[in-house]
Amino acid sequence: MSLPILTAEQRSQERKGIKSVLLGRSGEGKTTQLKTLDPQSTLFMDLEAGDLAVQDWEGDTIRPTTWTEFRNVAVYLGGPNPALRDDQVYSKAHYEAVCEKYGDPSELDKYDTYFIDSITVLGRLCFQWCKSQPQAFSEKTGKPDTRGAYGLHGQEMIAALTHLQHARGKNVVFVAILEERVDDFNRKLYQLQIEGSKTGLEMPGIVDQVITLVSLPDEEGNLRRTFVC
Repeated sequence: MSLPILTAEQRSQERKGIKSVLLGRSGEGKTTQLKTLDPQSTLFMDLEAGDLAVQDWEGDTIRPTTWTEFRNVAVYLGGPNPALRDDQVYSKAHYEAVCEKYGDPSELDKYDTYFIDSITVLGRLCFQWCKSQPQAFSEKTGKPDTRGAYGLHGQEMIAALTHLQHARGKNVVFVAILEERVDDFNRKLYQLQIEGSKTGLEMPGIVDQVITLVSLPDEEGNLRRTFVC
């Protein structure tokens, strides 16, 4: 058995996908960007149940409502991770169980892009689930342990987003709210709005591109929606 080395030609012929996060303040028009995508080859994951702005978009939609359901959808979309044990989430066993529930994954071949709106809401679903897990309670007293809950939350979120990042051949767009705050020196700072700090800090390392949708003045002083990459 020879070492499975890919040549430059083989690598260039592989179907590639871009992984990006689209940031913007509430009302900036992030969800509306879905209308710029081909409805025949885009799957919209509506976590916010706030699709009023894109009601006339004619593509397919899925709406996970719990963290457990989202993890099932994530392994179905991203495929199994062969490095994991059968008792772990995103493993081959998890994938096969989900395929038995959802059907033949070849149905996903028609999609080139997954548009996930939003990971801000996803973070809340995850944290709600984490607060009910054993790690969120003190072993000594049995009382809620906030640090344990946040630690588990960071692990779960990064594992889920990284798994979708490995959806080979698919474009994945994560949408998130951009939060503005003022620091101790009265300077404006912008950060991803999500529970905990781990996900926000590591998100730029997960995706290929961080895109901010913001209104900036043109030469005449009129505000224009602009992509800052």
